[in-house]
Amino acid sequence: MNKAIIIGAGPAGLSAAITIAENGVSVIVIDEYMKPGGRLLGQLYEEPTGKWWNGIKESKNLYDQAIAAGVEFKLQTPVSNIENQDGFWYVYTEDEVYTTSHLLLATGAAEVPLPIPGWTLPGVMSVGAAQVMTNVHRVKPGERGVIIGVNVLSSAIAMELKLANIDVAAITLPKMNRVTEKSGNPLDVMNSLLHVSHMAPSAFVKMGSKLMKNDFMKKMGITFYPKNGVKMWDIPIMLRKAVVEIYGEDKVEGVKLATITPSGEVIAGSEQNIEADFVCIAGGLYPLAELAAVAGCPFYHIEELGGYVPLHNERMETPIEGLYVAGNITGIEGAKVAISQGITAGLAIVNSMDGGKQEAKLLDSIKAIEETRNNAYIQFHPEVKAGKQKLQNYWNLHKKAVAIN
Repeated sequence: MNKAIIIGAGPAGLSAAITIAENGVSVIVIDEYMKPGGRLLGQLYEEPTGKWWNGIKESKNLYDQAIAAGVEFKLQTPVSNIENQDGFWYVYTEDEVYTTSHLLLATGAAEVPLPIPGWTLPGVMSVGAAQVMTNVHRVKPGERGVIIGVNVLSSAIAMELKLANIDVAAITLPKMNRVTEKSGNPLDVMNSLLHVSHMAPSAFVKMGSKLMKNDFMKKMGITFYPKNGVKMWDIPIMLRKAVVEIYGEDKVEGVKLATITPSGEVIAGSEQNIEADFVCIAGGLYPLAELAAVAGCPFYHIEELGGYVPLHNERMETPIEGLYVAGNITGIEGAKVAISQGITAGLAIVNSMDGGKQEAKLLDSIKAIEETRNNAYIQFHPEVKAGKQKLQNYWNLHKKAVAIN
């Protein structure tokens, strides 16, 4: 019997598996990690309603639903290659080769590294690693840390570290260079930070963000931004200081900060040291789409979606027969959007297998993605809708080109 295969046991993969199995189709989920849940596992925050979003519990709920529906899991099973032959997908793992006519890639996202002098010292980690240590394994990454990189991801995880009684001395910028051109530019960073101001407990910060409606006000805001930062969750957010070095003998002992101009240039002689026993580097996320590339799927670089994304339509179908995508591989968004996309991908697969009987449910699920996106508490890229429209335009052009040829 032909089984659908899903690579990735994160929120998109789990919701797709549940949807497929509950519609009477056998499905296998393959993931390299020891637990299902993906990046959802590390999430822990309070929503505007006062309800806590606990990634571990949400992951368990999805996994339990999947098991109850009869989903088969292959955890701790890395996928080394995929290929298509005669209309079937072959998924290669160390132990076995799996075959399916319908393959869903829900591989999620990876973190962008920012090269900082001293980043090879023990105690330097990605901000996502600190999140997993704290929220999943309940191990503190250290007692006092500095986060390098001011973005939605670092802001959310800083809040989670505070909940674990970890002292976050500062969230600050990396020194600007060709690699960190945007993440080290105070004005660019301010624009991105305005989109998470609703998460701040400070009424002052929320009110101030509302005043930054035009470029003139933004330039004024960054020019007169306090050198020692503005506090959110009692953590200084420093947009006018940058880390020029992480220092220590055999492990992290602190960072060297320098004051920077509104355009990101280091002011000579302004250096100061901040003691810390761990450092988190937060360069943001990008779609983890290597397997889609191996499959021969067309790609487009769409900055509003976080990088290169495989071409697909709103049904989560790629131009390659039998290949589907869902979750952060399609663009960096929150877990709730990924879950909605997984449902749509699952229905698209079932709809293909049963001759279109799920069409009405599929169309409803597409609308549900948009509703979930509109209500998202955390938006990693504020112009994600524009990015999705660009992707749709590329899809339309591709279909026209295929029709002509």
